[in-house]
Amino acid sequence: MKKKNKRPRVRVGVHTSIAGGISRSIERAAHLDCNTIQIFSHSPRQWKKTRIPAAEVNHFAELRQKYDISPVFVHASYLINLASLSSVVVKKSMDLLSYEMENADMIGAEYVVLHTGSARGEDEKKAREKAAMALKRSINKKGRASIILENTAGQRGDITSSIHALADIMDICNNDRIAGICIDTCHAFASGYDIAAGEGLNTLVNEIKKYMGIDKLKLIHLNDSKKPLESGVDRHEHIGRGSIGIEGFRNILSDRSITNVPIILETPKDDEDDDRKNLETVFALLNKILN
Repeated sequence: MKKKNKRPRVRVGVHTSIAGGISRSIERAAHLDCNTIQIFSHSPRQWKKTRIPAAEVNHFAELRQKYDISPVFVHASYLINLASLSSVVVKKSMDLLSYEMENADMIGAEYVVLHTGSARGEDEKKAREKAAMALKRSINKKGRASIILENTAGQRGDITSSIHALADIMDICNNDRIAGICIDTCHAFASGYDIAAGEGLNTLVNEIKKYMGIDKLKLIHLNDSKKPLESGVDRHEHIGRGSIGIEGFRNILSDRSITNVPIILETPKDDEDDDRKNLETVFALLNKILN
């Protein structure tokens, strides 16, 4: 019988379903031996808002404490586009982001992970300025949860595919509730950072240190890439089975700048056991590196 890899000291989790109630996400995470989690607080493909039942909120908190799940990340809706050329979409996006923040506060989540949006046909810098101002207006000063901005893959219209671009938005907002950034390894690779190699990973880490400080790195989305380096295409793959490859992830996870922050997998779920398989791969790498 194959020996199970023990959970390393690093905070590692997956994006977990809230089907059946938001508290079920904690049960699913615990079943996978996770100690951190990312969820949607509602359907990410709908503008419709639904209130989380109080009983679910309380049960979520109880289970989180029981299983030591921390921190909790809420991934904001994919519909949000603060850089849209449509003023109607920007207004709806601001309203939905405020709702995401309220949900995060309600369940005690520490962070909301945000893609600020894209703007085809508009100057990239102007689009970032528009997104930053909309973001600033969306934030309720009385809330507790912080926002972290996620890098993108460099697709047409992207405004946040580089560290400098993320720093630009943070500088314009100048708001303490924007805590830092999330680096998605698939997105970074697709946008041109060759993080599978030592030199490329160093470039990424050094840019974070230069433009905002390594303390602003709050989360890693650990995903392989179906597409090659600098493809500009966002297609996640199972760990070690894509263009980054197992040696690439060994390189990434050997950097303490990476393993000092929580890691969330957003790998494909082609089979009900895929999350466990991907986690086992990551646990095995981390145990060899850290022990």
